[in-house]
Amino acid sequence: MDFATLLQVLDSTVRLATPLLLACLAGLFSERSGVIDIGLEGKMLIAAFFSAAIAALTGSVWMGLLAGIVSSMLLSGLHGLASITFRGNQLISGVALNFLAAGLTVLIAQDWFSQGGRTPSLMSGGRWEAITLPFAESLRAVPVLGPIYAELISGHSILVYVAFLCVPATYWVLFRTRFGLRLRAVGEAPEAVDTAGVSVIGLRYAAIVICGLLCGLAGSYLATGLQAGFVKDMTAGRGYIALAALIFAKWRPWYALMACLLFGLLQAVALRYQNIDLGGITIPVQVMDALPYILTVVILAGFVGRAIPPRAGGQPYVKER
Repeated sequence: MDFATLLQVLDSTVRLATPLLLACLAGLFSERSGVIDIGLEGKMLIAAFFSAAIAALTGSVWMGLLAGIVSSMLLSGLHGLASITFRGNQLISGVALNFLAAGLTVLIAQDWFSQGGRTPSLMSGGRWEAITLPFAESLRAVPVLGPIYAELISGHSILVYVAFLCVPATYWVLFRTRFGLRLRAVGEAPEAVDTAGVSVIGLRYAAIVICGLLCGLAGSYLATGLQAGFVKDMTAGRGYIALAALIFAKWRPWYALMACLLFGLLQAVALRYQNIDLGGITIPVQVMDALPYILTVVILAGFVGRAIPPRAGGQPYVKER
C-alpha cells in the first residue's frame, strides 16, 4: 500500500467513524446516568430520514439537521418516559424504539415520496459540503505533512469536525464540571445523589436529551453528509456497533474515539478491498463487508466481562420515603 492509498483509506476511516463516534458519545452520556440505551440505532435512523426528507423538501441542509435533531430527541424523550418516569425495562424500551423507527421511516417515506421507502437524492444545498481548511492547497506540496493536512485533515464536512470536537467536550463535561460529577454519581449511586438534594430524574432526563441531540447529529450526517439521501435501514447496525465500541472503551470518551476509529478503519478497508486474491484463494466481498460486525461479536465476547459498567445501569430509581 503506497502513501496515497493509505491517505485515502484513512480519509474514509474518518468519514465512516463519524456517525459511530457521535452515537457512541450519545450512549456514553445515557449509560453514565444509569439509563441503558439500546435505541441508538432507532434514533439515528429516524434522524437520518427526517434530515434527508426535510432537506429534500426545503433544499436546506440546516433545516434537515434541525428536523433530524428534533425527531431524535422526541424518540429519546419517549425512551425516557418509558424507562425513567414509568420505570419500565430499559432494554425492551430501546428495542421497541428500533422497531418503531424502522417501520415508521419507511411508511412516511413511501407516503411522502412514493419511491419505495427512500427519499429523493439530495442536490447541492441539501447536503453538507466539504470544508477546505486554510492553507490546505498551498501546503499540499510539502512532503508527508502537506498531503496529510490537505487530504486527511481538510476536506470534511462541518459535522465531522463537530464530532471530533465533541470528544474533548464530553471529557470536560463529564470529568471537569459539577454537572458531570453528578451525572456519573447518578449512574453509580443514585440514592446518594438524591440524599444530597439533587434530582435523579432531572439528571437522567438531561442525559437522555444530550443523547438525543448527538444521535440526531449522527443520523443527519449519515443521510446528508456520508450519503445523499435516505434509504431503508441505512444505519445498518451502526447503533449496535456504537454500543460495542462504548463497552470496548469502558465508558470513557478518549477510548471511545479510538474504538470508533478502529471500526471505521475496518469499514474503510472492506469498501476499499473487495474480492482479495491471496495466492489463488479469493476472499469474497461478503466476508470483507462482515468484518465490522465480526469484530463487534469478538469485542462483546472478549471484553464484556472485563469492562465494568455503571453500577446503577438499567435500574429504575425509586425514591425512598
